Amino acid sequence: MPVEQFDKYKDLIEEGDLALIWISRDNIKPVRINSKETFNTRYGSFPHKSMVGKPYGSQIAIRTKTAKKFAFIHVMQPSPELWTLSLPHRTQIVYTPDSSYIMQRLNCGPSTRVIEAGTGSGSFSHAFARTVGRLYTFEFHQVRYEQASAEFKDHGLLDKNTVITHRDVCEDGFTIKKTDETSYEFEDGEEEVQLNANAIFLDLPAPWDAIPNIDSVITSDEKVGLCCFSPCIEQVDKTLEALEKHGWFDVEMVEIQGRQYESRRQMVRRLDDALERLSDIKKRKLEMVEKRRKTEEGIESGKVENEKQSNEPRKTIEKSKFNPFGKGSRIKEGDENFEWKEVTKIEPEIKSHTSYLTFAYKIKNKSKIEQNSD
Repeated sequence: MPVEQFDKYKDLIEEGDLALIWISRDNIKPVRINSKETFNTRYGSFPHKSMVGKPYGSQIAIRTKTAKKFAFIHVMQPSPELWTLSLPHRTQIVYTPDSSYIMQRLNCGPSTRVIEAGTGSGSFSHAFARTVGRLYTFEFHQVRYEQASAEFKDHGLLDKNTVITHRDVCEDGFTIKKTDETSYEFEDGEEEVQLNANAIFLDLPAPWDAIPNIDSVITSDEKVGLCCFSPCIEQVDKTLEALEKHGWFDVEMVEIQGRQYESRRQMVRRLDDALERLSDIKKRKLEMVEKRRKTEEGIESGKVENEKQSNEPRKTIEKSKFNPFGKGSRIKEGDENFEWKEVTKIEPEIKSHTSYLTFAYKIKNKSKIEQNSD
């Protein structure tokens, strides 16, 4: 599959494409388009040939067995964001809110050379590959390395700008050698790779063990940014000690917490409505005071309702009309009989947390930076 599907827009679905089938918000499946195959769901079966030639984003519908309803899916073009939602989780992954913020803080662009330690499920690797000039990603786990390598090759990332290496960077550092298990293609006479990275991302259980090995693979000509992705604050404490010891500065820890915003319609409330509400409250209050007074007088005079009276059916209370300030009959949001305005509602509680992001920076050769600034 051409990598253009991950970093460039494509109009039509073609034979052999990797497409993402959107079944529901929480159910997205990657599928290789093959006209001889069928995509099966609990709602029905969708032949691949019905997708070929359609624009990406199209809704593909079929009639269900009962012939009374239609089932449908959407065929989406792959992107790093959608791949993050659909990929098989081999480890904890970096979601889009975190990855987009990290790339912005590290000032990633076409000239950026990134080192990523902890490939994992490859979620962030796809985002990096779309944005940066060169990505060197390291994975110490043999099975995860093989699975990520196969995915990157299938998605065309290895042909574009990505190099994946099987390596424990905490023990063996970041230098890629000819004897390593890596996707890098060495030229004749080349024994090791000069990374010259200007951005580092560490998603490791013990990033403080990898920080001492960074100096040998970063560029000396510019300011280098680093981000450590740590799920607990104890890891952050140890990372801060290592960063300070090895000369990193401008250290800052950030936690990304997301809330869902929802567009809703709210009824316009007028002054007359408020006055009517206050009048209604006052009326009900006086009625309750009067009722309580009569009850107390009845108890004092020894009057008790006889059994016949107590068995009389209660009078039906008239259902109150709709009141925008209190209880009453309910109406449907957007009812044309009322005036509405657009509002934004937010979740009352923050529910998201993935990890703490620790940022730091370093200038390896300060004299060159000072000369360039002069």
